[in-house]
Amino acid sequence: QLQLVESGGGLVQPGGSLRLSCAASGFTLGNYGVGWFRQAPGKEREGVSCISSGGGSTNYADSVKGRFGISRDNAKNTVYLQMNSLKPEDTGIYYCAARSGPLCVMYGMKYWGKGTLVTVSS
Repeated sequence: QLQLVESGGGLVQPGGSLRLSCAASGFTLGNYGVGWFRQAPGKEREGVSCISSGGGSTNYADSVKGRFGISRDNAKNTVYLQMNSLKPEDTGIYYCAARSGPLCVMYGMKYWGKGTLVTVSS
């Protein structure tokens, strides 16, 4: 069964950190570019970050640059999103998605996870 499973979400205070994981099963994640997306309550889903299949290329939304870091461990079939200096506006459901091919892009994704909830609140 082909699937992506996110984990690591939770409740954190402003200024805190979380690390999200995106684990793939049923396919080799190392053959795919991967993106992280989020959807805040009442808002459209937006791209947060992406990483190329080999990990050499990354990109970030302006709203998270300097605070978030994306990485991957292809031996573990997993991609990570390290989130630091979290703000209330980072609250939302975070999804990972995989796109066939090597590129770091945040469109045309083929597989999606079900998401993990991140809540930033005091």
